[in-house]
Amino acid sequence: MEKILALKGGEFIIKDSTTEMVFTPEDYTEEQLMVRAMASDFIEKEVMPRWKEIEKQEPNVTTDLLRKAGELGLLSTPIPEEYGGMQQDVITGCILAEEYGRTGSFATTVICHIGIGTLPTLYFGTEEQKQKYLPKLGSGEWPASYCLTEPSSGSDALGAKTTATLSEDGKSWILNGQKMWITNAGFAELFTVFAKIDGKEFTAFYVEKGTPGLTLGAEEDKMGIKGSSTRQVFFENCKIPVENMLGERGKGHLIAFNILNIGRYKLAATALGGAREAFNMAVKYANERTQFGKSLDTFGAIQFKIAEMAIKLFALEVATYRCAEDIENTEHILKEQGLDFAKSLLGGAEEFAIECSIVKVYGSEVLDYIVDENVQIHGGMGYSEETSAARAYRDSRIARIYEGTSEINRLLSIDMLLKRAMSGKIDLMTPGMAIQKELMSVPDFSDDSDSQFAAEERAMKNAKKAFLLVAGGAVQKLMAKMKDEQEIIMNASDMLIDVYVMESLLLRVKKIYEKGEKNDQVYIDILKVFFNDALNRINTKGKDALQSFAEGDELRIMLMGLKRFTKYEPVNVKEARRRIAAKVIEGGKYNL
Repeated sequence: MEKILALKGGEFIIKDSTTEMVFTPEDYTEEQLMVRAMASDFIEKEVMPRWKEIEKQEPNVTTDLLRKAGELGLLSTPIPEEYGGMQQDVITGCILAEEYGRTGSFATTVICHIGIGTLPTLYFGTEEQKQKYLPKLGSGEWPASYCLTEPSSGSDALGAKTTATLSEDGKSWILNGQKMWITNAGFAELFTVFAKIDGKEFTAFYVEKGTPGLTLGAEEDKMGIKGSSTRQVFFENCKIPVENMLGERGKGHLIAFNILNIGRYKLAATALGGAREAFNMAVKYANERTQFGKSLDTFGAIQFKIAEMAIKLFALEVATYRCAEDIENTEHILKEQGLDFAKSLLGGAEEFAIECSIVKVYGSEVLDYIVDENVQIHGGMGYSEETSAARAYRDSRIARIYEGTSEINRLLSIDMLLKRAMSGKIDLMTPGMAIQKELMSVPDFSDDSDSQFAAEERAMKNAKKAFLLVAGGAVQKLMAKMKDEQEIIMNASDMLIDVYVMESLLLRVKKIYEKGEKNDQVYIDILKVFFNDALNRINTKGKDALQSFAEGDELRIMLMGLKRFTKYEPVNVKEARRRIAAKVIEGGKYNL
């Protein structure tokens, strides 16, 4: 597929995208599909049959599976060939994350290893460090762990209290401190540890298993992902070679935050895989379970649930892969400009950090919705440990917490957008001023477009205006106080998320019809139901925000504008959802 990148990160809110600018699941290459098939085969044959052993953390099960995955090349897709890797594109990495997402606890283990366990070395390590560690990480021989969080610093990573002091002879660093919630700690061979040199300079270090002074706490008794190892890690006069510093002194924040951007869109893909697995479980049970002489999937209330889950999955798919492709396209552009492999990919993720936060929030919440409805469709059996429904429900909850909580990512998305505007990277002022003029004019509802998607295209433009009306009004009114009005920022963020997903979905459906490969009414149904509901949500969130900072005539005018910008043609959502449910039920699984 030709690389097209016309928009900068965050610019989707003020500019239109075309179908050529968005990657959809219909665009997978043969090679990408082969990788998916290989990963799926490994999961079906090796991981799924052992999920009960994984949940009980039986000895060597997880490490054996990691090594088997490594032998197949499924751990080394980000790693260049010169270090023993297979170096695949960003989309392929997302495909793997999606497939791993089906596996519950093992997904946490392997995604941590491939992502925050391996990428710091790949992007920030010296040549010697890469030669030493990457082959072992890519093969699964050395499971990796990432030690950032502390008892007193979770979302505030820079508040870490772990210290690193240079020894008197200048040959060693001496670490002292405590880390908590450390994934893979129980069997990791390599720990990436963040500490402050002399209590001031936030820096990353390597600590290898068996280093004197490195000890582990007991396994945490967690709500979910019970099969993943999670422990506290302690450092007491833990002496490591001076060459074990990773990256630049005092620049640990660059490692921590850049790796988080990548982790966020990967988490969206992982959530997508978990949601797909739970959805298929729900459809299968609804088809097999009978009540009052009929299968569950014939009841309208169940069909509503199945349709709503399918709609969210379909939208999440394209939002996630749209973000991934934008990052990959930026990576190619930066490489052409002379940046090296690591800086180009990190630059791509940084450019689209807003979108990374958006898909992380949306993906984790779609996952939560689907696993919850899966339990509900299973009824009493869903509450029993006899099925996987209860495990999936528990496992999903962590997705809204790690890689930055949903709250942090919501706040970040707006903060990053405003910072890009203030730095001149995005022009929010011009469209914002245009909206102010539009509010004072007579609305023109005429439309001479002959597009099949004219109503959605108009609604899409207006949804962006609704966001700019609310966010722009809040900034103008509150100025520096805006940062303290988190409720308003959260409202604006919810609007921003819906706009991004709406546009991604519209572009996917338009692309499907342009290609003419599967012009099924169901895709129009998905589009219209989602737009109907999203515009209602945007209206509600917008009203909540406006009523929090405006009053009198100003509020009245802005509310009228918001109502105008969230209008949409009537949709018979009941019949549309029934048609969506019918297609999925006929296929017996997610088949859109």
